[in-house]
Amino acid sequence: MEDLVDKLAKGKHAVLFESRTSDIKELHDRVNNGFIFITFTETRGGTELGINLEKELCDFSKADFNQSQGLIEIAGTCELNYKKVRCRAEVDLESRKGVGFLEILDRIID
Repeated sequence: MEDLVDKLAKGKHAVLFESRTSDIKELHDRVNNGFIFITFTETRGGTELGINLEKELCDFSKADFNQSQGLIEIAGTCELNYKKVRCRAEVDLESRKGVGFLEILDRIID
């Protein structure tokens, strides 16, 4: 059976951005604070990851948080199944849906 991390590191997968809140101000605050949630929706039960944003790798320039519109590019790190990974995603701010994938940074975390 293919490991979840390896599966999410191959190709692009459907994601949902910040399903924990419907309030755009709270969402914008989370982005500014550098910690957000991304859910890979096509895994068994969904896989929600808490992401530490790497703001230098993100692009919010095409987004208008006041109007909840535009495309955002997210990049940040977390651990999944004892592996350090970087999550990258492109998300439509209005629908909060998009595509994403993982980059494996370290195979084993002690």
